[in-house]
Amino acid sequence: MPETTQSAPAIKDTVKKYRKYALSAAVAVLVIFHGVGLWGLLFSGEPEYFQQLTPMNLLLTNALLFSFHRHWNAAFVIFAVVVFCVGFLSEVLGVHTGLLFGNYTYGATLGLKLWEVPLLIGLNWLMLVYTTGLISNTLKLHWLVKALIGTMLMVLLDYFIEPVAMEYDFWSWQGGSIPVSNYVGWFGVAFLLQLYFQKASFFKGNRLAPYVYLVQLVFFLCLYSLL
Repeated sequence: MPETTQSAPAIKDTVKKYRKYALSAAVAVLVIFHGVGLWGLLFSGEPEYFQQLTPMNLLLTNALLFSFHRHWNAAFVIFAVVVFCVGFLSEVLGVHTGLLFGNYTYGATLGLKLWEVPLLIGLNWLMLVYTTGLISNTLKLHWLVKALIGTMLMVLLDYFIEPVAMEYDFWSWQGGSIPVSNYVGWFGVAFLLQLYFQKASFFKGNRLAPYVYLVQLVFFLCLYSLL
């Protein structure tokens, strides 16, 4: 019993000692995985193989991101479920009716589908709403303006994602061109979710969130610039 009591502080001290390196390690993992993916898609000569790794990359990114979220509570869990479902179901509506975004279909790159939409799309919506919401929330502005800025950050990223998505079989647009309705629809859905983010009662702090957004932006900007 005394040995157990004495070892507990030692374990806590060790955890505290290495915790300060957690952010740097997480950022390094993000950069390495996205860097390898970028090289694989552009220069390996086997982009199809690296396309198949997209779901794993997305899952890893989210695992790292949400491991840095603190003070989990019911409000946050509800927020995550609602954003996942709204994002996913808006895509289901879009794919089957052409409403919201336009006429498009999903390819095989993003993995398992339900109702012709990859399940990971809901997770992607959650990641983007959460990261951009946290970035805009650092500004000392009215909550409505913060929601607008978060929305604009999401649309900015989508602008670079769309051509890349068609190139690598994420999804494809009817006629091969991206309609303006896609960005209008993205803005509308994203703005509603950003409003929810601003008013939801959960802890809004995550040191990794800005890096996740930045890595994603640089990744797709590089692919976009070399299409």
